[in-house]
Amino acid sequence: MANAINAYELTVNGHAISITNPHKPLWPEANVTKLDYLRYLLIVAPHLLSYAKNRLLTVIRYPHGIHDKHFYQKNIPEYAPSWIQTHTWENVRYVLCNDEATLLWMANQAALEWHVSFHLATDETPTELVFDLDPSTEDFAVVIEAALLVKELLDELKLPAFVKTSGASGLQVYVPIELRYTFEQTRQVGQFIASYLVSKHPAFLTIERMVKNRGDKLYIDYLQHWRGKTLPAPYSTRAKKGATVSAPLLWEEVPQSHPSAFTVHTLPQRLNEKGDLFAAVSRPTTRASLDPILDFLRRP
Repeated sequence: MANAINAYELTVNGHAISITNPHKPLWPEANVTKLDYLRYLLIVAPHLLSYAKNRLLTVIRYPHGIHDKHFYQKNIPEYAPSWIQTHTWENVRYVLCNDEATLLWMANQAALEWHVSFHLATDETPTELVFDLDPSTEDFAVVIEAALLVKELLDELKLPAFVKTSGASGLQVYVPIELRYTFEQTRQVGQFIASYLVSKHPAFLTIERMVKNRGDKLYIDYLQHWRGKTLPAPYSTRAKKGATVSAPLLWEEVPQSHPSAFTVHTLPQRLNEKGDLFAAVSRPTTRASLDPILDFLRRP
């Protein structure tokens, strides 16, 4: 927690962090300044970090707010303080998003999106199976319908499923799995489930990777789930006008949900009322076996 807060300096986890341009508008339409953003991160930090801890972090930085130039950052900046934890993976020295001080220091560098790997930095074992539902149009009703179809099939397969908004236009479905599968195996399962759904609903679902070939169909992305690749962490902000965030949902909320409802302004109260709806993914008490599906796929 922050022990001392003034306009220009925070002390977090025993580390003094200088805050530059604290009143800079990062999301001008949503009236979110850098200080507003830092306050939001301190509120959601326990829950965001619960999932993101020890994972490879990629941030997207917007030094002058969401409407100006931006860039992806994987390597830790050379000027970063020595207390930030890192891990080198495939010749990249990644930041590990492991504490509030790291969040706040990176946020002061205008890191506005937090994307983390599907595995821990020191272990390439996938911690869940993930489906990213990516619409080709602005019609969110299609996303809702697709998510409910994924949930229905996962229920039939006796696989637990948890859902969150991407913070942009889609929904993402997570299945906590036993920590003994390879990404090759999870891709087999993901392809099987996605292909089955497309075969049943070809009019509006696709697994076509090329955007230009999708038409108006919703893309069930199972390929993103791979070593070193990322999706936004739960509670990560997104560089959208409304200051939307990647928000975990209850399945009963999905039919009436829209990403625009979950923002820097609304998430703190939601967390206070509902708690961390992603806890079963971040800290699962049970993990699913993929053996029955893999056994089926191995049959001649």
